[in-house]
Amino acid sequence: MSENKSYFFCGIGGSGMLPLAMIVAARGAAVAGSDRSRDQGRSPSKFDWIERQGIALFPQDGSGVAAGQTLVASAAIEDNVPDIAAANGLGLARLTRADLNAALFNDAAQAIGVGGTSGKSTVTGMIGWILERADRKPTVMNGAVMRNFAGPDTPFASALVGDAATYVSEVDESDGSIALYRPDVAVVTNISLDHKSLAELHQLFGDFAAKARVAVVNADDAESAPLLGGANVMRFGFSDAAAMRGGGFEALPDGCRFTVRFAGDTHEVRLRMPGRHNAANALAAIAAARAVNVPVAQSVAALADFAGLARRYEVLGQAQSVTVIDDFAHNPDKVAATLAAVAELPGRALLFFQPHGYGPLRQMGKELAASFAAGIRDGDKLYISDPVYFGGTVDRSTGSEALVAEIVGAGADAVHLTTRAECGAAMLEEAQPGDRILILGARDDTLTEFGRELLEKLA
Repeated sequence: MSENKSYFFCGIGGSGMLPLAMIVAARGAAVAGSDRSRDQGRSPSKFDWIERQGIALFPQDGSGVAAGQTLVASAAIEDNVPDIAAANGLGLARLTRADLNAALFNDAAQAIGVGGTSGKSTVTGMIGWILERADRKPTVMNGAVMRNFAGPDTPFASALVGDAATYVSEVDESDGSIALYRPDVAVVTNISLDHKSLAELHQLFGDFAAKARVAVVNADDAESAPLLGGANVMRFGFSDAAAMRGGGFEALPDGCRFTVRFAGDTHEVRLRMPGRHNAANALAAIAAARAVNVPVAQSVAALADFAGLARRYEVLGQAQSVTVIDDFAHNPDKVAATLAAVAELPGRALLFFQPHGYGPLRQMGKELAASFAAGIRDGDKLYISDPVYFGGTVDRSTGSEALVAEIVGAGADAVHLTTRAECGAAMLEEAQPGDRILILGARDDTLTEFGRELLEKLA
């Protein structure tokens, strides 16, 4: 559907925008874009790479917007942003990222949508890798770099461009756009408090699952229980209620292993990713692949080579016997899962957390504090900087001080230091051989750079 079309992406470097731009460009569309991060000098290597793909980039001042284009931009961007004002002046059609992605998704004969509060990107990447190994030539739209598809020429491989007939994509409930998708296979990884109330989430995910030929739903997740009664449901998990049932989970220094039982057959799964939550992600991916007729044994073999995603418990390296790990954990559920994976192995954790905005702190600060307080062990230390802030009119009255006060009040060791640099210096001074330093947070590409800087200073 993108052939002979022309798109202008406002915010092209975003985790959801970039892979979509790559997909429509590969299908023959003319693509241009702008990004505030580029104008501010952040992540220059990413934008240099985008330009090398033949995509024209412009300052976010309206100069790149031209007649005949379709503007792709968040619905939340104000009309006074120069690109938006220029597009409005030209009368251009405007789509959100979800509008365009859903149109591509709904055109596919075999559309697999992955929803849920946590694990969406990982499960999307797992399904994409299984289908690629099975020679299904999928198109994959992800919100994170899939390391199996990344290389020197494709360092930002958050998309895989394959046949239009098979489309695997994350779907987002935070803005309600999950309602736009018509899945053949719908995956719901789990449901927990994030951007909306639980009542709203139950409705959104319930409608999403009901539309699918097969709905793959987590049998172990209490909040997913309302979805489990459908005639189209394939349950996954470690409980006896699961059809795709895991068992015998064992944490390993370089990942984990467990068994999966389906239709009377048992297979041993070995993952290069740690944590019981990733074992559950793998069960979801195996179930989704089975729903499109990929044998379980074939999925298990593919997952043994699955390298994971950037910023999903990604080991950046080790120096002075201190391991530095980069992770996307930013909401209560993801923080709990990451800290559970940390606790599976010995060694002290020095945790850095940058909240992904002032709004999320107001929305889920108490739940975040509870997750940190429950997961931090004796001897672990947590350093929290001010939230990420890229400008704008957001209410900044509730900051990291309140989060730290909640965590300390619950008995865990946490400290607020205003800047990332201060937190980094404190962690380096504290670090001892055998420790793990974890960089936690979202919405900021430079967090990975921060982790690499710490590794260099350790060395």
